[in-house]
Amino acid sequence: MRTQFVVLSVLALVLFSGDPAWAQASGADKPPMYTYVSTWAVPRAMWGDYLKNQAADDQVLSKAVADGTLVGSGSYSVLNHQEGQATHGSWFSARSMANVIKVLEGVRSAPDATAPVLAASKHWDYILASRDYNAHSGTFKNGYLRVGSWRYKAGALDPDGKIMKATMVAALEKLLADGALHSYQIDLERVHSSDPTPSTSPSLLMAPRESINSMPRSTKWRKTTQLEWPDLAPWLTSMDTGTSWRTWIP
Repeated sequence: MRTQFVVLSVLALVLFSGDPAWAQASGADKPPMYTYVSTWAVPRAMWGDYLKNQAADDQVLSKAVADGTLVGSGSYSVLNHQEGQATHGSWFSARSMANVIKVLEGVRSAPDATAPVLAASKHWDYILASRDYNAHSGTFKNGYLRVGSWRYKAGALDPDGKIMKATMVAALEKLLADGALHSYQIDLERVHSSDPTPSTSPSLLMAPRESINSMPRSTKWRKTTQLEWPDLAPWLTSMDTGTSWRTWIP
């Protein structure tokens, strides 16, 4: 069964390098990109402490983007909250797993890695891999992050991702070209932190604050794409899109 959810977050800071791979044509086979995502459920009384801690980490990640170790990084705060769910988070991306681990080890060895706010918070992390991604280079603040995730059920269509590229990736490339998005990526879990039986495919979209209404919205966007791309309907059905739908606006 497919589970799907949407997360919208306010971005404190996002950086994308001028790596030429970002600009490759969407139909081309891009080199893999690996992303580490760290999420935290921080006690409300300690949100200020967490943000101070994250600001120090942002400086470390910014340097890693500048020297080419990373191709991008970002941090965010959730706007509307669910009991027991994450309130804050960050991520960074690299061209190799070696560089992901190199930066992760640096962050974990920093003096603030044992800060009381982290010890008092629940924590989840993920390592993802992507070949469908693009971004504007630069530094962005006060945007929105939208995350959707689903699990393919057994026998799902499009094993080679051709329908995904012709539909979802094409739509995201247009939004990026129009300036409605600063970045997107469609990932598979590289290290399975959740149920490994069905593959989990998160997509991350980063939009300027003023462009939030241009982002793909479930019903309207899906109906439009189904008319333009008839192969999309059976593909969505193969992933059991009608069940377990949940939405948060963090």
